[in-house]
Parts: sequence; C-alpha cells; structure tokens
Amino acid sequence: MRKFGALAEHLRQVGLVPNGFHEPREAPEGWLRLAHSAAYVDGVNHGSVPRGVEKDIGLPITPEVGRRGRLATAGTVLAGKLALEHGMAANTAGGSHHARYEQGAGFCVFNDVAVAARVLQADGLIKRTLIIDLDVHQGDGTARIFEGDESVMTLSVHGARNYPDAKAASDVDIPLDDDTGDTGYLNVIRAAVPRALDGFNPDMVFYNAGVDPHHQDKLGRLALSDQGLIDRDWFVIDAVRSRGLPLAAVIGGGYGADHDAVGVRHATIHKVMTHYLVEA
Repeated sequence: MRKFGALAEHLRQVGLVPNGFHEPREAPEGWLRLAHSAAYVDGVNHGSVPRGVEKDIGLPITPEVGRRGRLATAGTVLAGKLALEHGMAANTAGGSHHARYEQGAGFCVFNDVAVAARVLQADGLIKRTLIIDLDVHQGDGTARIFEGDESVMTLSVHGARNYPDAKAASDVDIPLDDDTGDTGYLNVIRAAVPRALDGFNPDMVFYNAGVDPHHQDKLGRLALSDQGLIDRDWFVIDAVRSRGLPLAAVIGGGYGADHDAVGVRHATIHKVMTHYLVEA
C-alpha cells in the first residue's frame, strides 16, 4: 500500500503537480451498483463482506479499506471526465481489474474502470469504450463484467502463467510467455492496439498501465526494462491521441519490497503523458 504515497511524493518532487492533485469525493452507491451487485456494494459499505470473499480479495474489508476503494474508484471517474475535457488524464491509483460483478478478488475491491465506464455512459458523455489492459495479470473481472456488452471492448495482454489460474474471456486476449522481453512485447502491442482502435471505433479509451511486466517486479514475469515501459506507454498514448480520442489511465499493478522504487516505476505513465503533451 505504501507505493501510492511514494508515487504521489515522487510526482511532487519532479514537478508534475505544481498546482496539486485533483481530489475526488468517495464514489456513491449508485455509481458502484452500475458495475457491482447491490448485495456486494452494501457488504463493503456496511462491513458485512463474507469471510470467503475477503479471502478471495486478500484483504480484510475494514471501513478504511472500503473508503479507499470508493476514493480510488471516484478517482478513475474523475480521470475519465478530465480526459474528456482535456484529452488525457491519469489517476494515481486504480486498475482494480480482478473485481467482478458479484465480488472483489486479487486485492481488488471495486472495479474502478468498469464503474467509470458505466458512469460516463449513464451520464451520456460516451457510448463506446475501449479498455486496454496491459497489467501483467489478465483483466478477468473487467472481462466478466462486460461480457456480451457490445458498447465496451476489452483488450488484455498478460502473462500466460500468471494470476488468475482460471482466465476469463476478454474480447481480445493475448497471453505471453515468461521472459518475453521488450522487443517481443512491443511488437504485440504495436499490432494489437491499432487493430482494436480502428476495428471498434470507441468514443474514449481507458488504459491500465500496470508496471508489473517489469523485470524487477515481484509478481511479473515478462521481463520489460524501464525503457520498455516508457516505449509501451508512449505507443499507447500516441495511438489513442493521434486518433483524436480521450485517454484516461490508471496505474494498475506493481509489486516489490522497495515501495519507493515501485512508486517511481508507476510514475512512468504520468511522465510520458507530460512529455507527450510537450512534444505534441
């Protein structure tokens, strides 16, 4: 959990937030119920999540954990609205893609991207959304929430042998072998992302920029370098923005004992967005 504070502090130190962060209010029940069952939302909000579900999540669902989940989710909604206004925006949290309709899982309480997509649709701000998920783990919860929904396309590029054992069916799934490395990984991204953008024709894109494909990540196995993450994020940003589409990013997964190093790694998407704006 300490990586989130490390990320925020690093962004301050390098001067990317001279005017401070946009700060959301907690997501209301009505938003959360757009992507999750009423029973599950009530359980989190009122401290009555069954122990079996807590075990699947990997966390005790305390009031503090519930509040954090609501704030992270609201942050992704806010990032989506800011992206529609300014072209790009990034949350300093989010990417809880294992949470499915009926419950959370894999350290994910609420599926913030799914909620954000539903909120923007319900508000009439967008109709069609592409979710590009490049976390090392498959976005199984997101895939299940939007299964059969023609207004949302899910694209997941992930480690074939990583969590979850039982994969869902995204609209596009690209499982990769361990130690794929920069060249093989980027070749896949450069082929898959434009194909999805042009084939689906979305109104906006949500991007899970997980840094757990990095070679130093505790849970990742794909062996990307620092430059590989930079090149990946730059390509996704350029592919989306060159088509005139808004892009909202979330940080996704990143794991390791050195929380400062993980926080700095997560800052990649924020730095690349900034550099892209300067060069554009």
